[in-house]
Amino acid sequence: MSTFTIRTHPDPHAPLHSARVLARHALAVLGFAAAAAGCSTPANLDLSLDKPTAAGVYRVALQPPAQPPAINQMHSWKVTLAMPDGQPVAGAKFAVDGGMPQHGHGLPTQPRVTRELGNGTYQLDGMKFSMTGWWEVKLAIDGPAGPDQVTFNTVVDNPRVRP
Repeated sequence: MSTFTIRTHPDPHAPLHSARVLARHALAVLGFAAAAAGCSTPANLDLSLDKPTAAGVYRVALQPPAQPPAINQMHSWKVTLAMPDGQPVAGAKFAVDGGMPQHGHGLPTQPRVTRELGNGTYQLDGMKFSMTGWWEVKLAIDGPAGPDQVTFNTVVDNPRVRP
């Protein structure tokens, strides 16, 4: 199979070169515009850290560290699991997932619930955010009342300078 290019300009490389340069510039501009538009946090984003699970089987509270961690710093969170009436849930197992929906990538680590602390509270270790922006933290729960899941949204900002 052979390929060919039709040239209509006196300089045999000018049209092809110009078209390639123009296409590269257009793609760069479109890529930048898409990235800028796609990276803004949605206006109606639910940032609550205490909510019912998708099917309403449990109520989950997610507690980040008191001091916001630096980008690329490992840190731990706490997860509190309760029945809808507030009764703490013991003996649950969790699968942790998440990522940046607007970037299409997952978490840079594989966080997991490492231990039960008591009174329905669990230790979530191995959390790390590799950049600023909107992140999702997804918990799949396998507890005594059955399986369910919940997704939390969080926005990681640039660290503030302290006086």
